[in-house]
Amino acid sequence: MASLSTRVPVLLVIFYMTVVAFFMVLLCSHNVTARYHHHGHRGHHNKKHSHISYPPSIPPEPSNPPADEGVYDVRSFGAVGDGIVDDTEAFKAAWDAACQVESAVIFVPFGYSFMIQSTIFTGPCQSGLVFQLEGTIMPPDGPESWPGNNSRRQWLVFYRVDELSLQGGGVIDGRGEQWWNLPCKPHKGPNGSTLPGPCDSPIAIRFFMSSNLTVEGIRMQNSPQFNFRFDNCKNVHIESLHITAPAWSPNTDGIHIEQTTNVEIYDSLISNGDDCVSIGAGCHDVDIRNLTCGPGGHGISIGSLGNHNSRACVSNITVTDSVIKESDNGVRIKTWQGGYGAVSGISFLKIHMDNVRNPIIIDQFYCLSKECSNRTSAVSVSDIEYSSIKGTYDIRSPPMHFACSDTIPCTNITLSDIELLPAQGDLVLDPFCWNVYGGQETLTIPPIFCLLEGNPPAVFENNDLGYCS
Repeated sequence: MASLSTRVPVLLVIFYMTVVAFFMVLLCSHNVTARYHHHGHRGHHNKKHSHISYPPSIPPEPSNPPADEGVYDVRSFGAVGDGIVDDTEAFKAAWDAACQVESAVIFVPFGYSFMIQSTIFTGPCQSGLVFQLEGTIMPPDGPESWPGNNSRRQWLVFYRVDELSLQGGGVIDGRGEQWWNLPCKPHKGPNGSTLPGPCDSPIAIRFFMSSNLTVEGIRMQNSPQFNFRFDNCKNVHIESLHITAPAWSPNTDGIHIEQTTNVEIYDSLISNGDDCVSIGAGCHDVDIRNLTCGPGGHGISIGSLGNHNSRACVSNITVTDSVIKESDNGVRIKTWQGGYGAVSGISFLKIHMDNVRNPIIIDQFYCLSKECSNRTSAVSVSDIEYSSIKGTYDIRSPPMHFACSDTIPCTNITLSDIELLPAQGDLVLDPFCWNVYGGQETLTIPPIFCLLEGNPPAVFENNDLGYCS
């Protein structure tokens, strides 16, 4: 019989091997679970869907939220995501919790549709907050479902936040059709008809007094009014958005900025019923690149500016490498009579037009009715560059239209490498000019002979540019 001294090492070895085997089983089980969750999330993007996706009548069983610390799944705060139950309080609770944590993520999962009432998400928050949208969010369905004590002018507002990213592959469904049919502003309907338009229809997503913002990858559809609006913001990066609404939907501007500076809008597609991008007063240092506008809509607009005799200053705007197709306008500057201030330092470069009614237009007589009276003051327009703008135009309007103020002409308008041909037929319309000074650096198609040379006398006598210094 083996002595005790020889049996103890053997027992220790057996005990050690048993413990190792136990922990190996636990580790394998953990790895399998981890792989399941990882591939399960990625599988959403590989799954084939029909062309029209509808929210499920019964939401999928909740999967575990991402395990990373600092991720706040809205379902953990009581959100249901069936498209019917009001999930507003759950989203507000998730925001309040994440707002206190640096680099936190508010997670809106794929496969769910969350109905949210009009809400303001308020900062300041800790830096690096991410609103990760993978599912669908939507407002109440139309004005009849909108609670009477909630604002009808806006839906979701992000107020006083810094370093916020709204991103993901999810959908914002504005459910705007019932708003478009309210009896206020007339607008174009299907097949050439005229339909009423919105009253106090809500802006879908508004950023107010915020900075260092990123909006990326979101799909927006059928907004009741403006899709995205930025007021009094700075350092805004927008990329890879897909915004859609019918061509007859009124006031559905894709992206509107006002009193907002240092803006980048890149690699996005906007097809809607109004301006693709509209740039209001107080904006400067805006770079727009690789944007597709249309079909439908009113193209890329600076303005309207100077309404109600107001001051407007816009400068250093560049639009390049973009496409505008089947739109009422291409690149447009529009100002009201009676305003003051200046639009200057604008470059429209390398833009392709596809059957656009007014490819190049400056209109200092902008008016929405026949009751606008003539005024002597105007927002001055100067230092505007048009280069490498090519394509086709709708022959109902001339391809270039410069209608400048009687008292404050447009100055230093330069054109180069312009080739605009009629989309149908061989008739090439002459450009229209009124009180516009500038020149051609190359020959244009069609040729333009109506630009006045040099600068008019005393053009800045009223010191309009001084208002913007």
